[in-house]
Amino acid sequence: MELQASLFFLILIFLLYLLFSLLIKPKLWCNCEICSAYLTLSWSKQFKNLCDWYTHLLKNSPSKTIHIHVLRNTITANPENIEYMLKTKFHNFPKGKPFSIILGDFLGRGIFNVDGDSWKFQKNMASMELGKTSICCYVFDIINCEIKTRLVPLLSKQDQVLDLQDVFKRFSFDVICWFSFGIDPSCLELSLPMSKLAMAFDLASKLSAERAMNVSPLVWKIKRALNLGSEKELKRAIERINLLAKEVISQRHIIISFLLAGRDTVASGLTSLFWLLSKHSNVVSAIKQEADRIIGENKELTSFDQKKELNYLQATVYESMRLYLPIQFDSKFCQNDDVLPDGSILKKGTRVTYHPYAMGRIEEIWGEDCLEFKPERWLKHDGIFFPQNPFKYPIFQAGFRVCLGKEMALLEMKMVTLSLIRRFQIELLTPPSPDQHPRFLPGLTATFSDGLPVLVRNIQPQP
Repeated sequence: MELQASLFFLILIFLLYLLFSLLIKPKLWCNCEICSAYLTLSWSKQFKNLCDWYTHLLKNSPSKTIHIHVLRNTITANPENIEYMLKTKFHNFPKGKPFSIILGDFLGRGIFNVDGDSWKFQKNMASMELGKTSICCYVFDIINCEIKTRLVPLLSKQDQVLDLQDVFKRFSFDVICWFSFGIDPSCLELSLPMSKLAMAFDLASKLSAERAMNVSPLVWKIKRALNLGSEKELKRAIERINLLAKEVISQRHIIISFLLAGRDTVASGLTSLFWLLSKHSNVVSAIKQEADRIIGENKELTSFDQKKELNYLQATVYESMRLYLPIQFDSKFCQNDDVLPDGSILKKGTRVTYHPYAMGRIEEIWGEDCLEFKPERWLKHDGIFFPQNPFKYPIFQAGFRVCLGKEMALLEMKMVTLSLIRRFQIELLTPPSPDQHPRFLPGLTATFSDGLPVLVRNIQPQP
């Protein structure tokens, strides 16, 4: 009876909300082509992923900006708009209260979910530590040890099939826990135990992201109040995260933010990179040739500074994330009425999303070959890596809120990539067709829905 009463109450409130929306806020029921496609999910008949549909719309928009009225969301792939949001008028585009509420149960008041003085304090504390040379060397040693003692032995079993996405999640989880908290969850032991914290983290990340896909926040708020469905699952997952995090340190929300940055993004980036490398053997060969020339054949990286000379490897990692980045979009909220450089009018409270995933597929930004995987586009004529305008390539954000863990993430990706392709031949279990694209799960970071099943073979001699 109690459950039936709760369901009746939920339905009643939702119906009242629908009536209110129809009478007072007709914009929530916009019948334009884009909004209709979003509400009816008709876009899914042509596109595997929501991000691919958004890309299609943005590519065909003269201003490279679109409006999803039912979400009160302006989405842009215009570099001038992005510079305006992240630098020129930074203070008018905070993360915002709506975003903080959506992720508040999961991230609390960690650095990714706050603005103002709290964000400045956490940024300053983190930047002072992450910028030290001694810290960079310490990170190098941790990654190197995890590769040698766990990752390589795991992959060295004779001709085995593994889900490489799962392996990378376990690897990056071990590394960030070791670096940040001095604990070793041992996710990459040969018996492959999966940390309860890692599993709870995955579920909480997925369900928190799904909140943002609701047309109205009232839907998930009612479910949370009544402890129903996905909100009940989310509550249980967060309770487990909190319990396990308290064993490490009392300030648990900083921990969750560090885990999100250091584990999910790196694992996502590595998964996409190896998916691309499996289709481009020429790139794999070029990375190996560069490593043999600079490090020495059958020799390994011995220091943090040595990796700076690997320009083609750096270009490969950047090119991979141009097409398949860990965080496909990022949203801010307009604090006061504003106008973007392309003329888009923003009302106070509008959600404004910039979409790097779409940007990587727009000819006006990256040229006619934008859909091709070409590390060479990042190299000057002398073969030296040449970075692009960060507002054209906001993979690590840009402006005042640029990612503080950027160098650590790049180091981890490059060390893993170099170690694996010099030791192993890694083939996709089901080779994709040239025009095939991954299907992604909903979540805060890009995750392949089917994982990345691969066949791993040893290459002799090993370095």
